[in-house]
Amino acid sequence: MNPTTPGGMKWTDVSAIAEALYDAHPEIDPLTIRFVDLHNWIITLADFNDDHGRGGEKVLEAIQMAWIDEAR
Repeated sequence: MNPTTPGGMKWTDVSAIAEALYDAHPEIDPLTIRFVDLHNWIITLADFNDDHGRGGEKVLEAIQMAWIDEAR
């Protein structure tokens, strides 16, 4: 579980999600992933616990940018 969010990561936990994606897919360049795939990877993270329908384009873009920063 994400210690900053009781009950698991939410869509608002952009940095934590980016870190988890980097750990799960270190070989992936975040700029090459489609938002559909990004959404699916996020909702399947072990610590993710939020409404799957709330992951819109803006939040996915923020997560992607944070993942790019994490990968640097």
